[in-house]
Amino acid sequence: MSPQNFKFPKGIPYIIGNEAAERYSFYGMKAIFVVFLTRFITNAAGDLAVFDETDAKFWLHIFIFSTYGLSLAGAFFADVYFGKYKTIISLSIVYCMGHFILALFENQYGFFMGCSLIAIGAGGIKPCVSAHVGDQFNASNSHLLDKMYNWFYFSINAGAVVAYLSAEPLLRSEYLISKGLNSAVAFGLPGVLMVIATFVFWLGRNKFVHIPPAGWSLYSQELFSKKGAQLILKLSPIYIFLAVFWSLFDQTAGAWVLQAQSDLMIKTMNLGFTSITVYPSQLGVMNALFIVMFIPVFAYYVYPQLGKVIKLSYVNKMSIGMVLAALSFALIAWVQAQMDNGVSMNIAWQILAYVVLTAAEIFVSISSLEFSYTQAPKALKSLVLSFWLIAVAVGNLFTALVNLIIKRPDGTLMLDGAAYYWFFTGLMFIAALIFFIMNRNYKEEHHIQELD
Repeated sequence: MSPQNFKFPKGIPYIIGNEAAERYSFYGMKAIFVVFLTRFITNAAGDLAVFDETDAKFWLHIFIFSTYGLSLAGAFFADVYFGKYKTIISLSIVYCMGHFILALFENQYGFFMGCSLIAIGAGGIKPCVSAHVGDQFNASNSHLLDKMYNWFYFSINAGAVVAYLSAEPLLRSEYLISKGLNSAVAFGLPGVLMVIATFVFWLGRNKFVHIPPAGWSLYSQELFSKKGAQLILKLSPIYIFLAVFWSLFDQTAGAWVLQAQSDLMIKTMNLGFTSITVYPSQLGVMNALFIVMFIPVFAYYVYPQLGKVIKLSYVNKMSIGMVLAALSFALIAWVQAQMDNGVSMNIAWQILAYVVLTAAEIFVSISSLEFSYTQAPKALKSLVLSFWLIAVAVGNLFTALVNLIIKRPDGTLMLDGAAYYWFFTGLMFIAALIFFIMNRNYKEEHHIQELD
C-alpha cells in the first residue's frame, strides 16, 4: 500500500489559474448574451435588430446546449487520438478566435459565428480539463481529490465573479457607447482572458502528468466490452436526472435576468448605511460569490455535521441539491406571481433565491463532477466526464424546446408569468423523488489513474 502524500501535484496551480481565466472568458460572454440580443444586436446594415425575450431565451439555451453537447467530441478525440493536453491547447485557440469575432462584429452574423466557435472550443476542452485535474492524482494522494475538485470549482466561480461584475457595465457604458466600442470591449476582454488562460496552461506543460491517449483499439475494447456497457447503463439514469437540474439552473442567465429587467423589479437595495443598484445580468455574480463563500463552509462544517445524521453518498448529496433547486424556483415563481398582480418586488428576493440555488449547486454539481471521475475506468475518463456535460446540454435543450413550444403563433405564451416557473418547480420536485428512489442503493466505485 502506497504511503499517503499530503501535497497537491505540481501541475495543479497551472490548471487552477487556467480555469479561473477561462471561466471569466466564458461567463463574461454568457452574462450579457440575453441583454445583447434584446438591446444591442444589429443587422448587416448596422440597424438595431433585437430579439424578443422568448427568442433570446431560446438562443441562449441552444448556445449552452451546443457548448456542452460538443464535449462528447472533445472527449473522444482526447481519449482516443491526441490526449487531453494537446486537445485543450488546440481547441483553446478556436475558443480565442470566437471571442475576437464577437468583439469585431456586433451584427447577427458575427454574433452567431463567434458563438459557434466558442461552443466548439469551450465544449471540446471542458471534459478534458475536468479529467486532466483527476489525472494528476494517484493512489498516494487520491484522498486529496475531493478537496481538489472543491478548489477547481472555487477557481471557476472566482473567474465568474469578476466576469459578472464587469460584463454588463462595459456593455452599457455611456462613454464606450458614444465611441461605438461597448460591444468590442465587453466581448473582447473575455477574449484577452482566454488568451491568458491558454498561456498559463502552456506554462504547466512540463509539470503535468500526461496520460497518453488509449488508441481506438483499447478505447473500443473498453467501451464496447460487457463492463463498459454495464457502466454506461448504470450511469445513464443518473445523468438523465442531472439534466433536469441543469434545465433549471441555467435559467439564471435567461429567465431570471428577464424577470429582473421588469419595471416592477426594484433594482436598488437599501442597506441602511448605503444603497446598491444591481444590473440584471450582474445577479449571476451572486451565485459565483456565494459559491466562493460556501465551499469552505460546506467542506469544513455542513458536510461533517450533516454526515452525523445521514450517509453522505454521492446520490444523497445530489438528491438534497435537487430538492433545494426546486425550492429556489418556487421562490422565484412566488415573486413572479406578485409581479403578475402588479406588485413591485425588490431584487433582494432574487438574491435570496440565489442563496438556495447555490447550496443546491454545491450538493449537485461538485458531487456529480467528482462522482463522474471516480466511476470511470482509465481509458474512459474524458468520455464519462462528457456525460456530466451532456447532462447540462440536454437540460438546456429541454428548456429551449419548452420556450419554443409555449409560444403561440400570435406571440402569446401558453406558460406565461408565474406558471412558467411553477412548471419547472414541479418538474424538479418529481425528478428529485424518482432519482432518489431509483438510485438510493447505488454501489460506488473508485477508479484513480495510475501511470503504467
